[in-house]
Amino acid sequence: MKWILYLEPVSQGRPRTVRMKNGHVMTYTPEKTKNFREAVLLLLQQDRPEYLLEGAIKLTIRFYRSIPRSWSKKKTRAAVEGDIMPVTKPDLDNYTKAVKDSMKGVVWVDDSQVVEYGVGHGKYYSEVPRIEIEVEEIKSRNPLA
Repeated sequence: MKWILYLEPVSQGRPRTVRMKNGHVMTYTPEKTKNFREAVLLLLQQDRPEYLLEGAIKLTIRFYRSIPRSWSKKKTRAAVEGDIMPVTKPDLDNYTKAVKDSMKGVVWVDDSQVVEYGVGHGKYYSEVPRIEIEVEEIKSRNPLA
């Protein structure tokens, strides 16, 4: 299964905690993360599988971030060609977590089913920000199973 989501990648934000006037503590997900996860969910639901995957899964996600507008044409070209990689924050794990959480209940039962990442799983620069997702069910590799 493959999807291309034309969205600017957003990382999973850390849960925020607020102390209320009555002394209770409330925890919430940052608005930017919440909105991103809802957008991913809506786009995935348009082309969802007939049934939820229940076995082991190999996941490959390529996050294509926007190139900063302040960069020169030479630097922009180098980024598009892959000579400059986005080594800045947010990190790949946080991008991946935001997408994996959105896929729960739409593509698979639980993100604990992801046992392997595919070749090319990473973050890159592009003039067209997007997220490319590939999901592959892994059949048993154990000849005794």
